[in-house]
Amino acid sequence: MKGLRMKLLLLVAAFCGPAAALAEPDPSDWNAVLKEADGQTVYWHAWGGSTPTNAFIEWIGDKVAQDAGVTLEHVKLTDTADAVTRVLAERQAGETQDGAVDLIWINGANFAAMKQGGLLFGPWSDRIPNNALVVEDDVVTNDFGTAVDGLESPWAKAQLVFMYDSDDAAPLSSMGEIKDWAAENPGRFTFPQPPDFLGTTFLKQALVSLVEDPAVLQDPVEQHDFDAVTAPLWAYLDEITPTLWRSGKAYPATGPAQFQLLSDDEIDMAPSLSPSEASTAIANFQLPESVRTFVPETGTIGNASFVAIPFNSGSKAGAMVVANALLSPEAQLRAQDPEVLGYGTVLDMDKLSRKDAAAFADLKLGIATLPPADLGRALPEPHASWSAAVESAWLSRYGAE
Repeated sequence: MKGLRMKLLLLVAAFCGPAAALAEPDPSDWNAVLKEADGQTVYWHAWGGSTPTNAFIEWIGDKVAQDAGVTLEHVKLTDTADAVTRVLAERQAGETQDGAVDLIWINGANFAAMKQGGLLFGPWSDRIPNNALVVEDDVVTNDFGTAVDGLESPWAKAQLVFMYDSDDAAPLSSMGEIKDWAAENPGRFTFPQPPDFLGTTFLKQALVSLVEDPAVLQDPVEQHDFDAVTAPLWAYLDEITPTLWRSGKAYPATGPAQFQLLSDDEIDMAPSLSPSEASTAIANFQLPESVRTFVPETGTIGNASFVAIPFNSGSKAGAMVVANALLSPEAQLRAQDPEVLGYGTVLDMDKLSRKDAAAFADLKLGIATLPPADLGRALPEPHASWSAAVESAWLSRYGAE
């Protein structure tokens, strides 16, 4: 996995060029989109490592089948880069129509690579009907420092929080306090091993909190002295790593893998990228009821999950129908329910009908979920290029090859 994203960026950059010009469905003519979509099969390449998420995608499939005659097939991924590589390979082979990938759950470096390489259909996402309900903020218009430009559609918000067992720990106000707590409670804190997405986000959270000027992280990494900018991060990690679970010599493979450690009382604290994930896990009997969440006072990194359509999809109309369904108040409310997913909504409550807004207001977010007002400021993700650079440096310093 080391360097995979960087290699992917280089491959895409080397094969830049305009996609084939074909008659494409026009999202501004939605009736025509619906007519074309009826009977299409959409292969959605999306992460398959979560049973609740897989069940939600199955529910979306039932919805678009009933409402629009679209068949949704979930192609389960362990790494989004696999789908990007497939599209690139098809492009190199001259397969410009009816590719294997119709829709991708994507963000960050993978989106930047596909946009740079001209591997995406669009713009379309700002023209589908339910986009009118989407909140207007940087999280949905910029993806890890890369402008969306109508090439992907948001469907869930995430923000880093820290889960803790309230029987043995308490909320902490800063990344520095987390380091001090870990020193006082050796072996009781951990995070997933990068390049796991959550593990890398923890590294970036520490970097954003410690760097002298966080604004430099919005630029591509090659514009700055990487060693100088990241020096505070490595100093921080040099101190905290020996105090981690298993003395920092082993890490959980994924975010969900941390649940078992919390349940088995091996750790008391760990990060999560979903403010409601702990509540969902409690509802699913994966975490003890004593688990709660907190965020440092200065805020935490926030981002959004998107869906994008490759340039050579043969079911673009059907893919837009799926993306539009994901933005429906019904789907967004279901996704935010902690007994389903607990994802943050991308909808603006002021743009909804009174009935729909009331349904969101009445939704019980769960025992471990902070109220939105207590989540604090969502800090912008660094430019996507920082992720690969930080991952590579972390692996060389602390990880196994």
